[in-house]
Amino acid sequence: MKLLIDADGCPVVDIAVRTARKNGIECTIICDTAHSIQRDGAKTIIVDKGADSADFRLVNLVSKGDVVITQDYGLAAMCLSKRAIVINQDGKQYSEENISGLLEFRAVSAKIRRSGGRTKGMSKRTSQQDKDFEKSLIDIIGGCK
Repeated sequence: MKLLIDADGCPVVDIAVRTARKNGIECTIICDTAHSIQRDGAKTIIVDKGADSADFRLVNLVSKGDVVITQDYGLAAMCLSKRAIVINQDGKQYSEENISGLLEFRAVSAKIRRSGGRTKGMSKRTSQQDKDFEKSLIDIIGGCK
């Protein structure tokens, strides 16, 4: 098992790296040149800035049983197809049962924005979200050992 982080815009990189280090799990941060993120205890892969370049690199690295952290539904779907365990920055786990609905929601939201409408953005991150993420990641790692 290894931990792969889609780090572009990810608010939980530090928590994830610390948790991986405590559990002796290899951790890789994938980001583009606009978000060069380096952390002790993690390998960083920096890809050229471009649409989905970090996502495609991550998909090429992921294997069955790896844990992926992303808030991108499309990337989550690709990782699920490779039998990875995928969670978002709030610790919610993506699954075959919920990913289709999330992708549909993303498509509808994009259609609304293209037609000039607005969709609700992300609310300010709370310390409780960080705690929920950390607990979920620890539970997933513990369940896989």
